[in-house]
This record gives sequence, C-alpha cells and structure tokens, in this order.
Amino acid sequence: MEKYLSLSIALIVMLCSLGCKDTKSDFTGAAGEVKLLTLDPGHFHAALVQKTMYDQVSPVVHVYAPEGADVQDHLNRIKGFNSRAISPTTWEEKLYTGEDFLEKMLTEKKGNVVVTSGNNSKKTDYIYKTVEAGLNVLADKPMVISPEKFDLLVQSFEKAKEKGVLIYDVMTERHEITTMLQKELANTPSLFGQLKKGTPEEPAITKESVHHFFKYVAGNPIKRPGWFFDPAQRGEGLVDVSTHLVDLIQWECFPGQIIDYKKDIQMLSAKRWGTEMTLEQFKEVTQLESFPDYLKQYAVGDKLNAISNGQMVYKIKDVHARVSVIWNYQAPEGAGDTHYSIMRGTQCNIIIQQGKEEGFKPTLYVEAIEGDDISTLLAKAVDVDLQKKYPGIRIEKIVPNKWKVHIPAKYHVGHEAHFAQVTKKYLGYLQDGKLPDWEVPNMIAKYYTTTQALQAVNK
Repeated sequence: MEKYLSLSIALIVMLCSLGCKDTKSDFTGAAGEVKLLTLDPGHFHAALVQKTMYDQVSPVVHVYAPEGADVQDHLNRIKGFNSRAISPTTWEEKLYTGEDFLEKMLTEKKGNVVVTSGNNSKKTDYIYKTVEAGLNVLADKPMVISPEKFDLLVQSFEKAKEKGVLIYDVMTERHEITTMLQKELANTPSLFGQLKKGTPEEPAITKESVHHFFKYVAGNPIKRPGWFFDPAQRGEGLVDVSTHLVDLIQWECFPGQIIDYKKDIQMLSAKRWGTEMTLEQFKEVTQLESFPDYLKQYAVGDKLNAISNGQMVYKIKDVHARVSVIWNYQAPEGAGDTHYSIMRGTQCNIIIQQGKEEGFKPTLYVEAIEGDDISTLLAKAVDVDLQKKYPGIRIEKIVPNKWKVHIPAKYHVGHEAHFAQVTKKYLGYLQDGKLPDWEVPNMIAKYYTTTQALQAVNK
C-alpha cells in the first residue's frame, strides 16, 4: 500500500512540475479587490497612477507619509482628478502622517498593493520592508540609486518570491508607439537583418533623452521638491531617467530573453555633468525661497549646479549600447521632453527623432544601408504585417534610402496615459500570480547596469 501511495505522490509531483501554476493568486479580477496603499508620495508619478479609475481597484486609497508639502501636493493632484470636468475620478484618500507612517502601514495592512514614488534614497529600503510584510509593490523608477543598495534590491526580489508577492516598476516608455514600432521592425529579420554588435564609438543601439525641470503636468506647472535636485536623494541622471533607456535596450534588443547581469553586462565608460540653474529658476520650480542646506555644496552664489546629466557606454550580450540623459531648465516654445534612438541592423537602421524638424513629436524613420534596396521588404513589413496590429500606419519615402512611418494620432496617447497602461498590465500579473519569466532577472540586470555606471564615474 505504501509503495502505491509513494508512486501516486511522485506522479502528482511530476504532473505539477509540468503543468501546475507556481502559486495560487489571491487576485481573481473581481471589482475592488486591489486596495492601494500610497507610501511617502514625493513625486507626481504617484498621482498619475490614479489619473484613471480601474474596476479591479477599490476607490479607497490609504496614504502613509510624513507630514509636509510632498504629501499635500499629492493629495491636491488627486483632488484635481476628482474635480475635473471630463471623466472625473472618484478616489477617496485616507491619510496618516504620524512619524511611524511606515510601521503603521506595515502593521495595519489596509491594502494589498503599495505604490511608492518619491525620495529615491529611501525607496530600496521601503521596497524590502514592504515585501517582507507580504505586500505587493508597484514602484516608480528608480528602485535603487546607489551601488551600495543594489544587493538589498536583489534580496527584495528574493523575499518577494518567498512571500508570494510581486514587485514591478513603472516602465511607461514601453507603451510609447514609436518605440513599440521600432521594436517590431527591428525584430523583423527579413527587413532589419541582424542587430549589429557595434563599437564603443558607434554603438549598435543608442538612446538619448532630454528632460526639463520646468514643465506642465496634468495641465498645471510642475512643482518639484527641493530634494529633487540633490543627487543623494533623487539620484543622478545615470541612475534615474536612464533606467527607462536601459530598460528599452533590453526590451527591444532581446525580447523575451533572460539577461544575467553577472555574465551579460559589461560597463565600458561613464561620465556625468551638471546643469546650471539660477536661484530665481529654482524658486519658480520649487516655490522655495533659498537653496536648502543639503544643496549648498552644489551652489555658488545664486547659481546651482544640478548634477543631473550622464552618459554610459556598455556591452549587453556582446552588443554595444550608449545611453545619454540631459536635463535643461525649460523646453523651447512648443517643445517638451524629447527622445532619440537608433538601432543599427545589417540591412537598415530604425530611428526615432523628436527634434524641431519633427515638430518636437516622436517620429519613426527607416534608413537603408547605402546600396541596399529594402522598399519591397519595408512595404510588406509595414503595409501588410504591422497593419494587422496597428491599422492605419503607412510609409512615405522622403529621400533616397530613407522612409518615414506615418502613425495615426490615436496611437499617440501621451506620457501621462502610459501610467494607466502600466498599471493595467500589473493588475493582470497580480491576477496571474506571476510576472513573465524574464521580467525579474531583467529588472535586476537593468539596475545593475545603472548602478555600475555610477560606480564607474565614482572610481
């Protein structure tokens, strides 16, 4: 009898290893079952997660934060969403601001998903303590800003697996239409060929972004906290905005592939520099009357040298990549944050440009390698294959060997709308009880890359 029982148990184990889900999700997709906890919101991205209502998410949100301007600005943004004329939201915010706000959130557990977007020097610790308490995390980037905290982030993912919860970072740029189409075309071998290996001087893939301290969000001038200009609290350009660009390189060049940070990433070079800002500009964007004490080491008189720009060159799976992030104070009239990207293939290059010639709108181009005729291949890739997923796109030859991809306006939903798209995807993962197999190792690889860049400039 014991022999047959042992055989039955062995058979069950074998079948489960082949077909059973790893864990049973606590989420079913039912209305209101996801209950948000907002932790120490110091960045406007925390509010943008709530610019839209979701059937699966309860309208009651508990906010835990230190008392001060950051949390009040957050609540004001939510009020703005609730009171807008078109498609107003119906969030009900419950605020706790005691000094023990973190411990209170972890012990009360009035929700099951923690949204954190704020002072980045605290974020890695927040994430670890949150998953240790058995709560899921939806984190704004970056999840870590220093090489010293990288191991703690790795431990956070290990702890999340142990506790059966999910950590996910808000990678909005994966939902930008020109980037999505760049990925599609670069992964069409008949058109693109193969991704080149490149060199440090001419990488196979380059991504550059230009951002601005003063801009409008949800129709209002942005107010940034003073700590946003402190590299010790916000993080430098190499570990902040570059997170998006490093993520896109992994996502576009190696879709669905696991990246092992110990074997696949090699930092070659990195550099940083500052953006000069006057005290008047600082006042305009922060509403503070003077530079806080923690910024005085970067100030001379009424000028602040904001350490915000960076560039890295590295190899990922033997492919050379370059990432650059630049911060200016304010964009030219009619412009905003801009993005440039090129993926170099053996048959053509796929390029995103967003300059004055493009009206500061992201625009996708396909450029043939000199002497190659790709017109027929491009027509099939766009007019036939991609039409099935993105009806209405078309190509136009603008100069010999170069084409512009026209994209209908309905696909350009805007940066703020991408937060809802990311959140909906995360809600699906919660219901599945797991992320894609490649997502966690690639998040770790991404933050290894950014923190290695910072370590390289600090040597």
